[in-house]
Amino acid sequence: MIRAAIFLLPLAFIFFTLADAKRVLPLPQPVKSFKINATQNVGSCSYTVSIRTSCSSTSYTRDQISLAFGDAYGNQVYAPRLDDPSSRTFERCSTDTFQIKGPCTYQVCYLYLYRSGYDGWKPESVNVYGYYTKSVTFYYNTFIPSGIWYGFNLCNGGASASA
Repeated sequence: MIRAAIFLLPLAFIFFTLADAKRVLPLPQPVKSFKINATQNVGSCSYTVSIRTSCSSTSYTRDQISLAFGDAYGNQVYAPRLDDPSSRTFERCSTDTFQIKGPCTYQVCYLYLYRSGYDGWKPESVNVYGYYTKSVTFYYNTFIPSGIWYGFNLCNGGASASA
């Protein structure tokens, strides 16, 4: 019985330590050298993009919002304008879902948002799902600066962001 307790005590410690550990998530970063490959945007695959606007964002935004995402092999999908103030997109505490067509990609590993305007906007998260890729979520939860691509590059080596 004592042997069992001595064996189980460290296992219990490890279990509770791992269960209480918080996942370290990368933070979005500005990228100045990002290049849009608009000529590649052939609509051969369809993607569902869901963007959750934070409850601590401005009540709504009239800013222009663009999106680009892709894989480690240089395949890129670009949506030049997601916003539509008349349809109440990107309101505080809302989720907006878009169907975007673009080139087929392997696993999406980078995603950038671009905001142009004066209202400000704070997305909580962006989820991308495509038929040939696993769903991936990028957690922002910060205001997007105006006039610069801002987001994540989780690709190995980060080469795709400047391709």
